[in-house]
Amino acid sequence: MNDELQKWIPTDEVAGFQVCPGLYGNYGATVLQTAVNFTVHSKGAAFCELLLFHRTEEEPYAVLRFPEHFKIGDVYSMMVFGLDIGEFEYAYRLGGVWDREQGLLFDENHILLDPYAKAVTGQSVWGKKVNEKGYRARVVRNDFFWGKERQPKVPMDELIIYEMHVRGFTKMAEDVEHPGTFAGIKEKIPYLKDLGVNAVELMPIFEFDELRERRMVNDRQVINYWGYNTVAFFAPNTSYAASKEYNREGMELKDLVLALHENGIEVILDVVFNHTAEGNEEGPFISFKGFDNNIYYLLTPDGHYYNFSGCGNTLNCNHPVVRRMIQECLRYWVSDYHIDGFRFDLASILGRNEDGSPMERPPLVESLAYDSLLSGTRLIAEAWDAGGLYQVGQFPAFCRWSEWNGKYRDDLREYLKGGLWSAQAAAMRIAGSTDIYKPKIRGKNASVNFLTCHDGFTLYDLYSYNWKHNEANGWENRDGSDDNRSWNCGEEGETDDPQVNALRMRLIKNACAVLMCSRGTPMFYAGDEFCNTQYGNNNAYCQDNEISWIDWSRLETHRDVYEFFRFMIHFRKSHKSISGNLGSNRFGLPEISFHGENPWVENFGQEAKVTAVMFTGYDENNGRDDIVYLLVNAFWEPVSVRLPELPRPLLWHVSVNTGEIGSEWKKQPVRLDNDSILAGPRSVIVLTGCEFCSVYERNQ
Repeated sequence: MNDELQKWIPTDEVAGFQVCPGLYGNYGATVLQTAVNFTVHSKGAAFCELLLFHRTEEEPYAVLRFPEHFKIGDVYSMMVFGLDIGEFEYAYRLGGVWDREQGLLFDENHILLDPYAKAVTGQSVWGKKVNEKGYRARVVRNDFFWGKERQPKVPMDELIIYEMHVRGFTKMAEDVEHPGTFAGIKEKIPYLKDLGVNAVELMPIFEFDELRERRMVNDRQVINYWGYNTVAFFAPNTSYAASKEYNREGMELKDLVLALHENGIEVILDVVFNHTAEGNEEGPFISFKGFDNNIYYLLTPDGHYYNFSGCGNTLNCNHPVVRRMIQECLRYWVSDYHIDGFRFDLASILGRNEDGSPMERPPLVESLAYDSLLSGTRLIAEAWDAGGLYQVGQFPAFCRWSEWNGKYRDDLREYLKGGLWSAQAAAMRIAGSTDIYKPKIRGKNASVNFLTCHDGFTLYDLYSYNWKHNEANGWENRDGSDDNRSWNCGEEGETDDPQVNALRMRLIKNACAVLMCSRGTPMFYAGDEFCNTQYGNNNAYCQDNEISWIDWSRLETHRDVYEFFRFMIHFRKSHKSISGNLGSNRFGLPEISFHGENPWVENFGQEAKVTAVMFTGYDENNGRDDIVYLLVNAFWEPVSVRLPELPRPLLWHVSVNTGEIGSEWKKQPVRLDNDSILAGPRSVIVLTGCEFCSVYERNQ
């Protein structure tokens, strides 16, 4: 008899099942050799019942009330013998006091999902909900073999992040066998490698209800496509799997993570711990409301929900119970799924106290920063929330967190479309936003730079529309941001005007070149590299159609833009002075310096036509000084620019000039025989200072 059989034997009988007290520290449902362990907790419940269902049945075939002596403190735990995990699904019922003003909402009629459920049933087919009487969970057997897998562990300053929606990325890809799934992304790994990105940031993949708030708008169904509507934090979205994975949910996702790692690509998850799918007072009872509503949510003194998320409720993140759940959740995804990092949606909520006020040292944010298992995991904050708390540069980072740099987005968008008054701010953003992120406090890796993301215009739309066009969302174009800092180049939307289209392509290349030549971690939205469009919709959260899906036919139409992105990504990788991880150069040049129409400009005026930043360092691996000069002419006329004089034998070489017509930017680096250059209207020039061009550039 093995050790488990000797240790775990039935002590009681409940509803005809042999049971014994369980593992009180193992929350959720865990399969053992001879039993299944069920552990949940509730501070306010008077009793707890375990419900067992046959897979296709709406009513439970067994109801097991936890014996009182199976409870320690607030934790209920029970082992049930003789269960086959392939033959049942489970949920809970809790009884207790109903007093909304006190925040107590116990109702034994509500069927509740396990807060620690590893798999949720009934939503494995996208857009089709099977269970109408409440969510149920399935017990998962964790037997995925990782083999000799090694996580890439790319230095933060060398990371290039590619944000994508799992379904939308491949839904329209004709060369993919399993479109709209984790498997579909795996099929696109050769594309990602060719492009050169080394991290994918997946929009929410925790189980969510895409049919929540389903509506019809002009005879077209709109749903919760993005997935910022979490149902279960520990469970992958089963509708993103190409095949049924009964009791082995997550295998396809793990297979994707393994394949990406084998190709040197990290996986970052966009996580939503600021609210849940249960909504406000009118929302459904899924899980947390029925277990301990007054613990899991921030409540007003009269028992209503604070709404700092803009989605009806706000998680009480710094309550010890909720804090533990979030920390254990992240540890689970890191240990069981080998996830490399997390981007926290509306992360400022993580720092709010129970009365909604911001905390100076939020316990959750601090505990994640110092968690031993998460020490090598990327923590990236969206440092604002829907309640008006804006913390870019002020997020309590504990020298550990990075941030989505919203000021980079805003300042560069303004300047690149011709807002000359933003020159000073643009220069600071390119140089790493040291005015926001003090290097001695935050290091060089605090800023995640982006011009586009899922929320807002695509890069193509940024230069094709002056105004948002969200009519398809059904809110009379009132939703979505009005602060887009976009420019349509003279025509709103699609046009046949060759001059307008040429200008748009130039501005897209300008944006790419600046992003890849800025200090900090660059991130861009999937499809931007070949001009994907959302037709002017800057809030496509509900569009499960061609508005949100990536149109891969545009890859051939805009092949030149794709090649430009690819070139600039590899250019960044080959010039580490941009990221700032080189030592001092041999000529005494400053690591970062600012320049305008004339070199060595400290402060830019209100009408600065040209902004330039120079990065320098000594590359020991290649045995050469690495000098990169990014020149941005945001003016609508040509400008003659005098470059800084280089010490001999170095000369300036032009690597990229978006002012060249068509694809002429991609040519052998041009050596300048003098220190002046003519910057074309609304163009970007990237120069390197060297005796000869880099190996990468010579081979392109």
